[in-house]
Formats: sequence, structure tokens, C-alpha cells
Amino acid sequence: MPKMIISVDGVVIGQVALAKERTTLGRRAYNDIVIDNLAVSGEHAVLHMTGGEVEIEDLNSTNGTYVNALAVQRQALKDNDVIEVGGCRIHFRARSNLDTGAGSIRTASGEYPSGAMPLSSAPTESGALVELGIPVLRVLSGANEGQDVGLQKVVTTVGKPGVAVAVVTRRRQGYVAAGVEGNVTLNGLQLGAEAVALQERDVLELGDATRMQFVRI
Repeated sequence: MPKMIISVDGVVIGQVALAKERTTLGRRAYNDIVIDNLAVSGEHAVLHMTGGEVEIEDLNSTNGTYVNALAVQRQALKDNDVIEVGGCRIHFRARSNLDTGAGSIRTASGEYPSGAMPLSSAPTESGALVELGIPVLRVLSGANEGQDVGLQKVVTTVGKPGVAVAVVTRRRQGYVAAGVEGNVTLNGLQLGAEAVALQERDVLELGDATRMQFVRI
């Protein structure tokens, strides 16, 4: 089954296996693949699949659809082609190793996400399969070194009261962190009450003893 690997700023945000003849892509919620980015048109492009062959068609989008850096109106896709829509890069793979049944959405661990996903909030009956890495804070040093703190809740509090405390909040666009108490830094810079967006491999430090890294597993 063909699949699309979708990334923003070099960070993979999801994988979509193409499971039906026509799969739409755009910013509007009714698309099969929803990319919440203002550079992506409401109805940006459509993927046509016939007998395992896939073509992409631009739907007169504002910013265009590109395959291997060339603007296209409609073009057949080959293995390892790179599609660009808005600020997203999509790597096309002719074969998928996703083993989930058609029409399901799950995380890499097999758990179903409970909140809004940064890639797609389209109904599961669309036939598009979405596989996302699970966001965690990996403890690099401190009493719980080597453990992962899951971030599936809307708000996750980490640290030790009276020493250093931070909160990580899940938003539609991703995750943000803010300091609550004590000495909290993000990538070596002081983190205050104002929330800062987390990027892959950012390092959160709580006091002098605990270091945690934001990763997807």
C-alpha cells in the first residue's frame, strides 16, 4: 500500500497510507488529509490511485503543488518523489509497512490519540491511515534517568514543588512549555510563565539535577 511521510521543518509529523482511489488534501476539516497551515489551500490537491499507481493533481491552489521542486498540475508519482504543499514536504513511498486495518487512526504504540492531531483531524472512515510518533519528555539526568514522561494529557506538570516546576501543554499546533516555579530553562535559556513552542530534541532543565528532552518515539 503506498504511503506519504509528511514533515514540517525537517521533523516528521505523520505517515498516511493511501487506502482508497481518491484522497483529498487541504486545510479544511472535511479533507481526507488535513494540514493545518495557512499556506495550504482549503482544497489543495487530490491523490488518485489506480491499481497501485498514484497521481497527484493540484486543485488550483493558491501556492501550488510541487513534485521534486517543479510545479505540477497533474503528475504520476514515483517511489521517493518529494511533494511540497505550503510549508510541508511529503515523501512518497510506493509501498507501506503500516499494518493497521483500513480506516483506523493510531499512534505508533497502537494507542488511539484522544486529542486534535497536528496532521489530520479528518474522520476515520476517510480511508486514510495516520501514524504519529508519541510525544514524550525523555529524562536525560536525575532520579528517573532513562524514563519517558508521556504527554498525552492536555497539561502535563513536571518537576519537584519547592525546587523547580514546569508545565507542558498540548495545543492544536503542537506542544508548548512554560516555567511555573524555580529555575527552569529550555535549551539553556530561562523559561518563564510565557509559553514557548517545543521543537524536536529541545532540552528542558529543572533546577540543577533534572534534564529532559522533547522527542517523539
